Amino acid sequence: MQKFLVTGGAGFIGANFIKYVINKYKNIKVINLDKLTYAGNLENLKEIENNSNYKFIKGDICNKDLVKDIFNKYDIDYVVNFAAESHVDRSINNPEIFVKTNVLGTVNLLNCAKEAWIINKSFIKGKKFLQVSTDEVYGSLGDTGYFTENTPLNPHSPYSASKASADCIVKAYYDTYQMPVNITRCSNNYGPNQFPEKLIPLVINNCLQKKNVPVYGKGLNVRDWLYVEDHCRALDLVMKQGKSGEVYNIGGNNEKTNIEIVKLIIRIISEKMKNGITEQLIKFVEDRKGHDWRYAISAEKIRKNLGWSTEFSFEVGIDKTIDWYLNNRAWLENSIS
Repeated sequence: MQKFLVTGGAGFIGANFIKYVINKYKNIKVINLDKLTYAGNLENLKEIENNSNYKFIKGDICNKDLVKDIFNKYDIDYVVNFAAESHVDRSINNPEIFVKTNVLGTVNLLNCAKEAWIINKSFIKGKKFLQVSTDEVYGSLGDTGYFTENTPLNPHSPYSASKASADCIVKAYYDTYQMPVNITRCSNNYGPNQFPEKLIPLVINNCLQKKNVPVYGKGLNVRDWLYVEDHCRALDLVMKQGKSGEVYNIGGNNEKTNIEIVKLIIRIISEKMKNGITEQLIKFVEDRKGHDWRYAISAEKIRKNLGWSTEFSFEVGIDKTIDWYLNNRAWLENSIS
């Protein structure tokens, strides 16, 4: 039985990943280590909480004794590190906590994994540390071009700087110790269970509450959007088939301006609910400090080397996402209360 340590597994992407692997593999054990900060919600995992292949542990990835105990008790095969402070605005207001969790927490996980996985000065075969990162570490693009795995790191916010720092440390453990690691960098995810400070669930929630929908600047910043289930499939592939030491970009090839996203959601909700929601809810606000202009990822490497491709078009994914929030309004209300 293979054992997965998934950190930050009560969050948006982590919870979707846990449900994905629990449903896909029958002979595994998933240990979910999550501190349950504001964005961590065990309701995201309600459907599998009693599954015998799943175990939740409340705790901090910075807690060395706790993490060492997990490795000793469960003989972990894979670490999938989602645990991170991840909201840019919060990082601007409080950078220190981002450095502590995203950098020092990752170092602690690496050290505990390295200690547990080395026998006779060599790493045990079949182990892997997967660092789940973000395209934001690359900085900002102009109107053309794409981020590739060879794009220099150029983060512009405390959040992205902390993730870039963690990525560099993970790579250093491969270069220095030959530790079996991979790093993935994804574009903006969307889908069920996303905390409503992020753009898509924020717009949905504000439409349902008939509140103003804030849009930075003129709303022309461009993001590439990736449905979370497509991301989970990619992570599974990298974990099992990725070449050790390699970075893999994971993108949805769905570039949209923020204002396009906002107007699309308003239109879909208006059509589904017939509740008189209109674009009059849109309120343009002062732009974010250091706001990156455009993100766009080339996922050619993971397509070519591992055979991954997206299964959900943006049109299908956004419709599924909106339906999920409309059908789970109690979750939405509880998550922001």
